[in-house]
Amino acid sequence: MELSAATPQKIVVTGGAGFIGSHTVVALIEAGFEPIIVDDYSNSEPRVLEGLKTILGRDVTSFTIDCNDRAAMAEVFASGPIAGVIHFAAFKAVGESVEQPLKYYRNNLDSLLLLLELMPQFGVKNLVFSSSCTVYGQPEQLPVTESTPRLPAQSPYGNTKAICEDIIRDTVTAKTPVRAISLRYFNPIGAHPSALIGELPRGVPANLVPYLLQVAAGKRASLTVHGNDYNTPDGTAIRDYIHVMDLAEAHVSALKVLADADTDSFYDVYNIGTGRGASVLELINTFKEVTGIDLPYALGPRRPGDVEQIYADVTKSAQGLHFQTKRSLADALADAWRWQQTLS
Repeated sequence: MELSAATPQKIVVTGGAGFIGSHTVVALIEAGFEPIIVDDYSNSEPRVLEGLKTILGRDVTSFTIDCNDRAAMAEVFASGPIAGVIHFAAFKAVGESVEQPLKYYRNNLDSLLLLLELMPQFGVKNLVFSSSCTVYGQPEQLPVTESTPRLPAQSPYGNTKAICEDIIRDTVTAKTPVRAISLRYFNPIGAHPSALIGELPRGVPANLVPYLLQVAAGKRASLTVHGNDYNTPDGTAIRDYIHVMDLAEAHVSALKVLADADTDSFYDVYNIGTGRGASVLELINTFKEVTGIDLPYALGPRRPGDVEQIYADVTKSAQGLHFQTKRSLADALADAWRWQQTLS
């Protein structure tokens, strides 16, 4: 089935109420597609649907389903015709994955296996998989390209992403009628500019920006900068921060590439980042410039397993996906802060 923005075609979005998923739902509708959200709300909130309704001026079809429920997922596919799947749904807390590895392997692998079994059954060819730059570990050379060797994962969570990539590759190699792209995200931040949807971390945020936002909002006393003796210009770790709306739009680009593929079995991987790294201190200073808030922070020791620096070479995504980011680090932090203020 060819994808076209001229006639709304259905795209199943697993984990569609989550941080990246909800923003991708907006991008899909703006591009003329008809997303179908599948989410069990184990790591998201049903109120996201209200935010989406306000942004879009309409309801979005959604099903409260565990992506490992074969019968329920089969019903979703049977409601088709389905033009493609974007698979976000996965457990993603690195620390928890170390403590409960089997929970992560069972959920993250089984949900993908089920999709790859159901898609040919219902004639659905196109799959975009949510992968991660964690598959690169600490690369020997920067920036990382898609041919940069994958290194052993630092956590079971990271390993599930690498294994899922391999499962998709092997499935396509076996001539299963599936066309798939894995998008290796770098560090998504920000929120929709309306401040109606954004990131909803549970408990103590493990990622820098959500924690920083809670400090700025007065919910936490101070931010700890983990490591200031790295081999970087200011000694702090460097990451490639991408606005979540840019990342969302990359998924639309990937779907269009899959639709244009001249084969029934196809697989490729793309880095999705800005192509530029920003240090922790640079991010803190940019936040101050955007908001006027001087964040209290303390310098602390490195955290085990943290990568010193990583950022993407985006040449392949620019050429192969016709995708480039449009939004700056300052834009992302301004949108994230506007969203945080709605939570305070």
